[in-house]
Amino acid sequence: MNIREAKQQIRNAMVAYFTKDEFGNYLLPPERQRPVFLIGAPGIGKTAIMEQIARELEVGFVAYSMTHHTRQSALGLPFIASKNYGGVEYQVSEYTMSEIIASVYEAMEETGRTEGILFLDEINCVSETLTPAMLQFLQYKVFGRHKVPDGWIVVTAGNPPEYNRTAHDFDIATWDRLKRIDVEPDYETWREYAVSAEVHPAVITYLDIERSHFYAVEATPDGASFVTARGWDDLSAMIKLYEAQGILVDELLVEQYVQNPDIAKRFALYYDLFTKYRSDYQIDRILDGTADAALAERARLAPFDERVAVMGLIVDATVGQLRGAVLEEKAAAFAHQALGELKEGVFGCGLTESDDIAEIVKTTIATLARTRDTERANSLLDEERYRSYERTIALLDTALRLGADLPGGTTFSLVRQLFGEMLDELDAAIEGASLALDNVFRFVEAAFGEGQEMLMLVTDLSVSRAGMTFINDHGSDRYFAHNQSLQFYERGSDLADRINRIVLEEE
Repeated sequence: MNIREAKQQIRNAMVAYFTKDEFGNYLLPPERQRPVFLIGAPGIGKTAIMEQIARELEVGFVAYSMTHHTRQSALGLPFIASKNYGGVEYQVSEYTMSEIIASVYEAMEETGRTEGILFLDEINCVSETLTPAMLQFLQYKVFGRHKVPDGWIVVTAGNPPEYNRTAHDFDIATWDRLKRIDVEPDYETWREYAVSAEVHPAVITYLDIERSHFYAVEATPDGASFVTARGWDDLSAMIKLYEAQGILVDELLVEQYVQNPDIAKRFALYYDLFTKYRSDYQIDRILDGTADAALAERARLAPFDERVAVMGLIVDATVGQLRGAVLEEKAAAFAHQALGELKEGVFGCGLTESDDIAEIVKTTIATLARTRDTERANSLLDEERYRSYERTIALLDTALRLGADLPGGTTFSLVRQLFGEMLDELDAAIEGASLALDNVFRFVEAAFGEGQEMLMLVTDLSVSRAGMTFINDHGSDRYFAHNQSLQFYERGSDLADRINRIVLEEE
């Protein structure tokens, strides 16, 4: 199955495992909750989906790579303890708590979440000295004498032997105690993630054209040659940083992430061509509605690979603007809730909206910052929630700074005023995003009509979480009209076939 299907299967299992009866006991007793074993090629997103599931279910998350552990760190250190048996005292060996189990308890203390996911990666690559203990753990969820706390579900992952020479197989008795999920690289699934996560459009459009380059692992006389989904994702992030700092993106950078010389060279050539298209088409003009008819005509007459690149640029810019508005809207909702709690605290102390509440605001800021840092340390902080914390803290910091120069100090009325300004900025962002979305559809209509390019636009907006969140909340007549007329799900395979026939020529 692909990574999206695997995520859904694991999420379903987690929901089932966490289900309790009316007395608060797990319907499936912890001893019968089989650990999940996620097996698949390296770099396809196994760890990432587990972090996503933990955030979505709002449970704790602790992750370890087992290749970094020795028998002592996994089981704990031995010490001599005294035991009395039948009136006779004996010296016996005991073990301190496993570092892994201790981390689970620490996460529970820090986050207050008594349920969670313990994710152990590279489970089938442990050292020979640790293998017996690992097999015992998979069967009984125990390291040494210390058990995984009830409410914490074990998920493991590993690579097949063909990708890792140190990987070893389990016996039937162990497999029979695991919930095994095999995952294969799948470009279409990754592409949906890539559009939603705003992976650099040069990467997406290149792989649209050269799909066989998405994932490739082969042995050569000089060693392994490979490119993975993780490599493309990390390269995308570095390209964005290089571009923001005006640093040249060249083949030397690409080959550090795409460790296949031929693919690295071809992508570097494509990236140069892509940057030319970005300069020629001035995508900002399309979004703000100032693109002239000549630009639409050039796009209409362009070769297919150029149109793919241009549509990638348009989609990336559009999704970016929609995403910015969505993140601001989520941040405003978060701030509204935080300020509601602040107001309750103010009134609960017998204060009014006109009293100086600087000390209460400082305490609120410290609490928000501490919670933010705890969530980040436990891999529970996504960008949406991070933005929400930062925008709310910034609002309160501004209130403190302004209040310090006012006769009445930092009042709740001042906080309310600043929140009103935040909402005004949000309204402007939503209006700007709606206008940009309409302008993009107008341009694509003028350049391509109801062609494959319109299909690409509608499809990519549909798989973008931010795109669909914005459109569902604020509407888009043109999106819904083209969505219905294109019936893009039925036509999607035709587009994929056509893109697959394109061969990127070196220039």
